[in-house]
Amino acid sequence: MNRRSFLASTFATAAASTIRAATPSLPIGLDHFSVRATGWKAAQYIDYAASLKLNSIFLSELGVFENFEDAYLKSLKEQAHKANLQVYVGTGSVCESSNTWKAANGTGVDHLALTIKIAKALGSPIARCYLGNQKDRSTDGGIAKHIENTIKAIKANQSRAEAESIKIAIENHAGDMQSAELRELIEVAGKGYVGANIDPGNAVWALEEPMKHLEVLGPVTVCSSVRDSMLWEGENGAVVVQWTAIGEGLIDFKAYAKRFAELAPGVPLQVETISGFARPFEITQDDFWSIFPGHRDSDMFKAWLALAKKGKKIDSFKAPDGPGKKDAEIAYQKGECERSFAWLKANV
Repeated sequence: MNRRSFLASTFATAAASTIRAATPSLPIGLDHFSVRATGWKAAQYIDYAASLKLNSIFLSELGVFENFEDAYLKSLKEQAHKANLQVYVGTGSVCESSNTWKAANGTGVDHLALTIKIAKALGSPIARCYLGNQKDRSTDGGIAKHIENTIKAIKANQSRAEAESIKIAIENHAGDMQSAELRELIEVAGKGYVGANIDPGNAVWALEEPMKHLEVLGPVTVCSSVRDSMLWEGENGAVVVQWTAIGEGLIDFKAYAKRFAELAPGVPLQVETISGFARPFEITQDDFWSIFPGHRDSDMFKAWLALAKKGKKIDSFKAPDGPGKKDAEIAYQKGECERSFAWLKANV
């Protein structure tokens, strides 16, 4: 090879390397709640994620742990490390005024502190929690009161999270907060140690179109729990929503995944399929809008409604009664998440 050919080859190799390095990676993971009917504990969920050759496992509830002792948590970390799995850790509500709050957890501050401790022990970069659900929007003081209480629990843990280099990830959960509300919560609490656990399925429950929702929260996203959604026009002007496996709903997940990787580089797209049931939203009833003031005229709602006009009714799932009911539920849940992984691996 002469000098000119050698240099051309070297530059081509360097250019190719630069292109590869500039291409955003998209790790794929499992949110354990996808296969909740199994009743497994953390070690079994780790084994299942390993069998699917994923990049991460999101243990999104503390109930999956047998205990919180150091030796046990260390064993789980080692198990995940051997399987090349990044562990993500989460819990439920830390808002004591929410209808979802569990008094048995102590205080919101202490419960979040425990979650951070477990996250640190398992090498999780985040400690996920949430406010509540859509019912909280109908309470005295509306969602603003609950947002304020959530921020208090978060801020009380700022020094702990910063000392452990762990970000507190707040999920848009079950229609509790819309994207602008969660973004404001994160900015008020402090973006340096707080981010979003983005969930496009829950976005649909908050009458938000997932791609537009991603544009708002993507830049502050540090974790995810994702699924697809089907919407259709139901009786008396209602819009019906049913969550689905990825690739079987209305979200353009190829475009979603691409934009997700651009806005939140390195954050895994973690599948949390919760399928099989439909929920109607009575959008023609004036009293419905009391929990979403001003949203009716927004571009976000118009985009959500446009999805419904493209959708079609799909059947719900109900496991047959009898001794095989649990096995049927497990098989259904595994099918939903495994089809989602197959679709993602083939298309993104």
